[in-house]
Amino acid sequence: MVSYIFLVLLLLTAVGYMFGFFRARSFATQAAGVQQHSLAGYHGAYVAAWTGIPALLLVLLWLLFQGSVVDWLLLGSLPAEKVQGLEQGRIDLLISEIKSVAKGNIFGTPDQTVLDAADRYNRWQGIAQWSMVALALAVAILGLIIARSQLAPRFMARNHFESIVTVFMIACSVIAILTTLGIVLSLLYESLRFFSMVSVHEFLFWLNWEPQIAMRADQASAGGAFGAIPVFIGTMLIAIIAMAVATPIGLYSAIYLSEYASPKVRAFVKPVLEILAGIPTVVYGFFAVLTVAPAMRELGISLGFDIAPNSALAAGAVMGIMLIPFISSLSDDAISAVPQSLRDGSFGLGATKGETITKVLLPAALPGIMGGILLALSRAIGETMIVVMAAGIIAALTLNPFEPVTTVTVQIVTLLIGDTEFDNPKTLAAFALGLILFLVTLLLNVVALRIVRRFREQYD
Repeated sequence: MVSYIFLVLLLLTAVGYMFGFFRARSFATQAAGVQQHSLAGYHGAYVAAWTGIPALLLVLLWLLFQGSVVDWLLLGSLPAEKVQGLEQGRIDLLISEIKSVAKGNIFGTPDQTVLDAADRYNRWQGIAQWSMVALALAVAILGLIIARSQLAPRFMARNHFESIVTVFMIACSVIAILTTLGIVLSLLYESLRFFSMVSVHEFLFWLNWEPQIAMRADQASAGGAFGAIPVFIGTMLIAIIAMAVATPIGLYSAIYLSEYASPKVRAFVKPVLEILAGIPTVVYGFFAVLTVAPAMRELGISLGFDIAPNSALAAGAVMGIMLIPFISSLSDDAISAVPQSLRDGSFGLGATKGETITKVLLPAALPGIMGGILLALSRAIGETMIVVMAAGIIAALTLNPFEPVTTVTVQIVTLLIGDTEFDNPKTLAAFALGLILFLVTLLLNVVALRIVRRFREQYD
């Protein structure tokens, strides 16, 4: 039903555009000697906007609140003795059972009250959907008629349409800001719930991470252990290894492609490097497990080192390979964007090519280079699949790259897999880890901006 109403609104919007367009085209013959303010396309776009946008907003708002309203009506229609004294969780289970029966998923023998409620639910859902269709079509047609009636040779359709576009862009910006704010507030709220159960000191400074809560209180791990230091250390270790691989290779390849490579070599090598960015991370994980990790273990044995089959070194090295195109592509674009006059001026003063690169090009391209490195570092911190497959999920407190470690994102996924209850520290610990990850990423951005401002060379 919803897909059909969107299709109908799209067709009405197209019809509105055609009505406005041909109406504006007719002004040339109807009002000879009167100069039109706007092109016919702007008239069509104005009518199309008033045809589609209000109806679309109505449908979205209707879909947003329809479920809550129907649930409220459904709950009010139930007998008082059925819901009186029930906790919110039990009420939610009852509503879920009614919806399941309404969809035909019947298990066992439901109560007659549930069956009657399911029938009412289906009836109200049908009424709500058809009401939405009728009201949306009415709004779309009304908007088309009103907008088309406003058209005239001197009507400022372009100005009005540009105002609509401006409002749309402002709305998109507000939505993006509110979404970010919502994410931050949700992380903060759930993290405060976690810290009401587990002390901040334990989370940030203790050395044992075993968040699994036992089913019985008499089990040894019933209390859980939430010292996140091993998780933070593992994340830092793998990120450092990855950046140690990706940064020099990516930066040097960018310098070669922008300053030394011929056009033919550049046309071949640059797409090949960027192919690495399109490979799914699970493929890198398989590569790490099946190729890199065994090769490193054999190399370690031949050199007298004991390297674990799932080590931080293998995960970090493969992650570094994955990050090469992020640094290489952005750095290459930043270096290539430096004006040729700076190169010519440097050569004219007697500088060598190497001196020109280090003293002129790199300082001028520093914002782009730092942006690539920061993007790669953020990917390294937030990567999950490669670490799960190549390094494991064991939260070991070690700085030895030959040992298995885990990261923040891996633990977040582990904590939220399966049936979860958001009233115990095991599940809420994922939000605390997410908050720390957000703060670290924010700090990295601030540090990167300060580095750019300190060392950037600006040329007028």
